[in-house]
Amino acid sequence: MKLAFSTLGVPGMPMTDVVRLAAEHGYQGVELRAHPEEPVHPGISALERADVVEEFKKGGVEILTVAGYVRVAAEGDDRAALDELAGLVELAHDLGAKNVRVFPGGGDQDPAVADATAARRLAAAAPHAAGLGVRILLETHDSHRAGADVARVVGTVGHGQIGALWDIMHTWLAGEEPAASHAVLAPHLGYVQVKDIASAEDTEPLALGAGVLPLGACLDTLDPDGWVCWEYEKRWHPGAAELPGLLSAGREHLLRLGAPKS
Repeated sequence: MKLAFSTLGVPGMPMTDVVRLAAEHGYQGVELRAHPEEPVHPGISALERADVVEEFKKGGVEILTVAGYVRVAAEGDDRAALDELAGLVELAHDLGAKNVRVFPGGGDQDPAVADATAARRLAAAAPHAAGLGVRILLETHDSHRAGADVARVVGTVGHGQIGALWDIMHTWLAGEEPAASHAVLAPHLGYVQVKDIASAEDTEPLALGAGVLPLGACLDTLDPDGWVCWEYEKRWHPGAAELPGLLSAGREHLLRLGAPKS
């Protein structure tokens, strides 16, 4: 199992410190939140991109994903969504990241309409992503919370550069069992985001193992060589404990859960 954490847990932290945290606590990768309030986003220059690459290279840490906020099923103009997505794909390419994360964002639309919009946009973006060696991953989130929802869209696109990102909190909130989520997502799966929470009503982030999410059951379904990323949502819950102090224990917890069963 290869482990990463998301910079959503350390909002605004300089990349030097992010790399140091990952290396010190035994994480092989980082998922970079790509937003204008963060140090890395599509608006940074070529020189700034090269500096980020060099920082990660020096630390021996991989940039797993550029986590963007394009909502591929949202109402509105296709061109605006595709332009934003192209910018994220180009940023990922320049940083050497394998993936770009996108959200569904279908809102209250008819699910069939939202599916069709998402599939159309992802299909249109796929050739550019393929040319740059980047995979676009649709996350189990919001209007497409269950694995079955995301698999339906990604399967419709049917392109190798369009895959799925399994956020286990959202599939759990959708009432989907881990084995069922994995069964539908496995043909498309990029990697898994783990986290922990107290309940469906209280989603403030907790240390891994301190909450109710079925982390072990999810990890049991996975390829032992795959990536698992801890998405600790500190940005949305400023009162939550600081992530750096939790990283070592979180790593050990994941490794114990992911160890081969005798």
